[in-house]
Amino acid sequence: MRNVAERKGFENEALPAMDALYRTALRLTKNASDAEDLVQETYIKAYRFWDKFEPGSNCRAWLFRILTNVFINEYRSRSRSPVAASTDELDDRFLYGRTPGVDSSGDPEQRMLSSILLDDVNRTIESLPKDFRLVVMLSFVERFSYREIADITGLHLGTVKSRLHRGRMLCQKRLVKYAREYGYAYPALAS
Repeated sequence: MRNVAERKGFENEALPAMDALYRTALRLTKNASDAEDLVQETYIKAYRFWDKFEPGSNCRAWLFRILTNVFINEYRSRSRSPVAASTDELDDRFLYGRTPGVDSSGDPEQRMLSSILLDDVNRTIESLPKDFRLVVMLSFVERFSYREIADITGLHLGTVKSRLHRGRMLCQKRLVKYAREYGYAYPALAS
């Protein structure tokens, strides 16, 4: 049985990350019930091994590492079919700089378009193969550094960079349609 101080320490350090863990779990599992189970299992393991957590280190990253391991060990084993993806035809900088920022001017039309674009981006991230989706989520949504993502996922730094690059390219390729539709990118001119 844990003492009151240990329980309070766990609550203060670990519980604030619950929403972020759930967001990531939902994107990984694509199912609310499975995401809830994944987060619950993450917290059970974190509480069980709370004595292994090093006070003063990044508790959020530690929890994401546990979530990732639980997902890989328990959920990913359900489907082991690899997904092939080719991004050879994309230029690295095609959409960068062409996506609009959030409009704080109060223009309802611009806010609506930004909201639609954000929904499209979220759907695109959710449609990525799991290996890419995880590093993209950890980088863009949760704002972890490459090194933190490597620590969380147990991948080599080069693998994280490669998957993040390939994930970006897949997102870019899938979002070209929306960028053209909303006037942020134009079809290439015929020579």
